[in-house]
Amino acid sequence: MNGYLSESNFLMVEEGFTTRDLLENLLGELCQESDQQAFFVADLGDIVKKHLRFLKALPRVKPYFPVKCNGSEGVIRLLAELGAGFACANKAEISRVQGIGVPADRIFYSSPCKQVAHIRYAASHGVRLMAFDNEVELSKVARSHPRARMLLGITADSIPSAHPSMTFGTTLKSCRHLLEAAKEQAVEVVGISFHLGSRGLEPQALTQAMAAAQLVFDVGTELGHRMHLLDIGGGFPGTEDPRAPLEEIAAGINSALDLYFPEGCGVDVVARPGRYYVTSAFTLAVSITALEEIPVEQPGSDGRCDSRVCPPVSPSPAEPSPRSPPEEEPCPEHPWHSSSLRGPPGRAEDRIADGLELPQLHVGDWLVFGNMGAYTIPSSPLLTAGPQARVTCAMSRMAWKAIQLFQGKPPQTEDDRESLCTPLSCGWEMAETLCVTPVFAPAGII
Repeated sequence: MNGYLSESNFLMVEEGFTTRDLLENLLGELCQESDQQAFFVADLGDIVKKHLRFLKALPRVKPYFPVKCNGSEGVIRLLAELGAGFACANKAEISRVQGIGVPADRIFYSSPCKQVAHIRYAASHGVRLMAFDNEVELSKVARSHPRARMLLGITADSIPSAHPSMTFGTTLKSCRHLLEAAKEQAVEVVGISFHLGSRGLEPQALTQAMAAAQLVFDVGTELGHRMHLLDIGGGFPGTEDPRAPLEEIAAGINSALDLYFPEGCGVDVVARPGRYYVTSAFTLAVSITALEEIPVEQPGSDGRCDSRVCPPVSPSPAEPSPRSPPEEEPCPEHPWHSSSLRGPPGRAEDRIADGLELPQLHVGDWLVFGNMGAYTIPSSPLLTAGPQARVTCAMSRMAWKAIQLFQGKPPQTEDDRESLCTPLSCGWEMAETLCVTPVFAPAGII
């Protein structure tokens, strides 16, 4: 064990323990304490499974987790224990990661736009790997961190962005000039970085980016830079998409690497999977603090009401909303209402979701949101309107055993693989069809 994660950092649960079990326990405690604050439950075993799956599908790629995606201590400690690196966007994130003992050589200061004070902080704390994509950034680093090892961020002209003005990364036409400028200023450039986001799921976009990176590698080598590191960015989906499973995405990446950066060429490859690791591991529970019923007065109306429901925190609009009732399993004893969810008052945009079919709710009822691990944790602006939501981490004994056995590496033998037949998570599988009782309940009890 690496010593970043111990049993004191999470709840150890037995196999078969469910999300509902943990939520019932926590909600029972909250009711006794008269505390209605939102909270997360995090299945660390789910992250262990994701990590082993990633390494098996992409054996040449080392993951660097972007801390801005989820900076909760349990996640950082677990990924550090598994051997992952960390992509940090600022001084605070570097401090958070180093605060648990992660060495500087496992940190990538990935922001292409950095404050000078933060560059100096990175320099004084041994963080050398950084990114740049323009002369201004290069000059800042040359003055403030002469020992930095830089990755040149590129965007290929043949892969246009929907918002060009907001795109980070320099064009191929500018690469030679920037590499020459780096040489003149004695800044060490060691490789190339690109980030396609969701476009990385398109084989053509990925192939074009790899081809562009190879061209820039050749230019850098010609100019005397020791080019040996390729960062392929993120864009890996956080939830399972049957149209693009991880293994299919990985096949495209591996094929492109074999073509442009074959094994043995001396190039190390890293990626920045964020949503992939944490989205499905987190569940958010929020209580209702206010209600407003709006009668629907239209010819032929069935008398239903539109409801305006206000949980105390605002989940990310980009993440899934609570599940609507399944058509094949109605709950006739609870009539459904067309409802809208709103976040804390006083925010410029408090809308969470509209047009949801929900039962009649009351102040104090709880709503449960799945797939809430990415960009929703307390450090996010989405959750800063009130007290920070508590995060309770849990892991099964099987997941803990897997960490101890494999130290973050995928199982190599058939016996190893058989030992992981039991699910690594605590058995938390949200039911495919949820009726009223599991999702919404009076008096804060699920």
